[in-house]
Amino acid sequence: MTPVLELRGVTKVYGTGAGEVRALGGVDLTVGSGELVAIMGPSGSGKSTLLTIAGTLEQPTAGRVLVAGVDVTALSRNEQAAVRRRSIGYVFQDFNLLAGLTAAENVALPLELDGVAARRARATALEALGRFDLAGQADRYPEDLSGGERQRVAIARAVAGDRRLLLADEPTGALDSVNGEAVMRLLRDSCRRGVAGVVVTHDAQLASWADRIVFIRDGSIVDETAPVPGPESLLNSGSPQ
Repeated sequence: MTPVLELRGVTKVYGTGAGEVRALGGVDLTVGSGELVAIMGPSGSGKSTLLTIAGTLEQPTAGRVLVAGVDVTALSRNEQAAVRRRSIGYVFQDFNLLAGLTAAENVALPLELDGVAARRARATALEALGRFDLAGQADRYPEDLSGGERQRVAIARAVAGDRRLLLADEPTGALDSVNGEAVMRLLRDSCRRGVAGVVVTHDAQLASWADRIVFIRDGSIVDETAPVPGPESLLNSGSPQ
């Protein structure tokens, strides 16, 4: 399994002196191609900080972050932005779709910002939407889509093109249980195509779709385990749900 994301001794400290807060302390984590890892822990444990540092949105105070073998902590801000556009996709709880753009335009936009020609970007966007059964919604605006459809558009945007790493921060938090399960299934399917996925979730049932569950508390990884048999194993075994 080829490593796509590597955190090596990552520490993040906010503030100084008496106001210093250590959000992460010496975290080591490796996520390989085709692997989905769920991050769980109490509020304030450092889960979201870990995700933003993994995605180069924040710099660690100490330690290294490698994405597809590239030490992104050694890059300039412009170089990090290029890595984000080309290699990293994000899925957020509130979808983060632009209201004035259609589903296809939302998916194509990051590709165009990275210099992909508009026609090619749209073709890639339509292919990604088709993978998530959204081909018929390509020219609809976010306000015309259901919550589940909007999140599927967000996932299509995150994996369109050649992105290697998928980061999802509570992607099911705004959805009901049925749509939440559907979103986790889509994340799982994306990883089957070779993407490395990291998802922050508070829901143990949804975390059971992952290959590994990593538990974080007070900025440190305190445990790591394979999930108990969950929805995916039931589907594969043909057992009733």
